[in-house]
Amino acid sequence: MATQSALERITERVYRLGDPNEIETPRPLLSLTEFFEENDVAGSIGCNLPGAPMPSVLYEVFKAFAKRPDVADIRVAITYFDDPDWPFSDTVYIITTASTKEVAAWFDKDLAPDDTLEGFCSDQQYEPYTVKDGYRVITCWWD
Repeated sequence: MATQSALERITERVYRLGDPNEIETPRPLLSLTEFFEENDVAGSIGCNLPGAPMPSVLYEVFKAFAKRPDVADIRVAITYFDDPDWPFSDTVYIITTASTKEVAAWFDKDLAPDDTLEGFCSDQQYEPYTVKDGYRVITCWWD
């Protein structure tokens, strides 16, 4: 039996609920591993940051955040899959007890989101996800 390539794996995962390019399709919320493992596609995340860092740079940042005692989970929302090499995200959700201000301060200046807000984006549907009691969702969005 042939093993799936990283692109085949991520494509299958992202299209599980329908076409992510269609607004009515619930956005997939991928784990850090699902989105970042074997992702070497520049621009799949952080494309508007200074120097457009490779995904591996942001992966290291988020893995460090995930080890914090005040973080329960981190999810990458798929925005589009219009590049045939990898899906695109401009939004990462950090499930934490920290405030939006605290989360914003975790980022180095060059990697900081354009906006940090509490809660899931209200203009979008998402695949089912349950937030642990006592935790909040912090949206990190890059324009």
